[in-house]
Amino acid sequence: MAKTAGRPVTLFTGQWYDVPLEEIAKDAAAWGYDGLEVDCGNHLDVLRAEEDPGYLDRFRALLDQHGLGVWAISSHAAGNAVGTPSFDFRHEGLLPPYIWGDGTAEGIRARAAEAMKRTARVARKLGVERVVGFAGSSVWPYAVGFPGVPDDVIEAGYEDFARHWNPVLDVFEDEGVSFAHEPHPGEIAFDYWTARRTLEALDHRPGFGFNWDPSHMMWQGVDPVVFLTDFADRIRHVDCKDIRLAPGDGRSGLLGSHLPWGDPRRAWNFVSVGHGDVPWEDAFRALNAIGYTGPISVEWEDMGMDRAYGAEDALARIRSLQWPTP
Repeated sequence: MAKTAGRPVTLFTGQWYDVPLEEIAKDAAAWGYDGLEVDCGNHLDVLRAEEDPGYLDRFRALLDQHGLGVWAISSHAAGNAVGTPSFDFRHEGLLPPYIWGDGTAEGIRARAAEAMKRTARVARKLGVERVVGFAGSSVWPYAVGFPGVPDDVIEAGYEDFARHWNPVLDVFEDEGVSFAHEPHPGEIAFDYWTARRTLEALDHRPGFGFNWDPSHMMWQGVDPVVFLTDFADRIRHVDCKDIRLAPGDGRSGLLGSHLPWGDPRRAWNFVSVGHGDVPWEDAFRALNAIGYTGPISVEWEDMGMDRAYGAEDALARIRSLQWPTP
């Protein structure tokens, strides 16, 4: 008898930061999504959720009104701040005032850690088993390799990460919620081997896993399908975002040359699902093979495509990959 690989397909609300939750919920339902991956930075206020007894009831009622579920919430800015040792205007623009405070680094890190603990508690109240996000890094500035950095500096960076994140993960595990870290440039885990080292730094504790987003692996030369199979027991969430790798013209570099997203001079650009070079069929076959049953979330970041068109088009492509398995 055939068994469907009908994992729920959700839309990440982060790229709709300028749209009220009511509006994006209505649109997502009309496009045919099963639910939303809700961005805590814009569409779910975890501080208010703990202080206002009726807030989560209203939140649930809104999603129920449109027949939408929620299987993951995301907190990228606060998560990044937990593991970041220094801050500037970019972080101030992303973090809410109650985390930014007076702008001192250790104060921000401490308040961000409390915000992430709060996010785990709110997730549990919502019946959500995973929080997607970044984790920050004190050693990312050394990634390029010049001036040279002694091994003990890198090791101290992983120890710093573990020291700040272990108390947060204590709360996640107490609440029965997983943190799904997204390997991404700028984070403690940004490719295959740094993902391995990150797990080692945490002594492979169960509350920490990965959000699989192939777009950030492809331009670095990491095989996203190998990542799925090798980290099968750590895949907590899936974000589908595609990337188009431009043919080499001898001018474009992989680090982007400070060119804006969508600039045709770049060596790569994010595109909507199915319009780039991610081997989607191989990836979904791997997801079936490892037994992943969680949500499949569409993350739209295509500077050359209208986001409403992209959201509907991506959903159809994802649906076509969710065939029954024997």
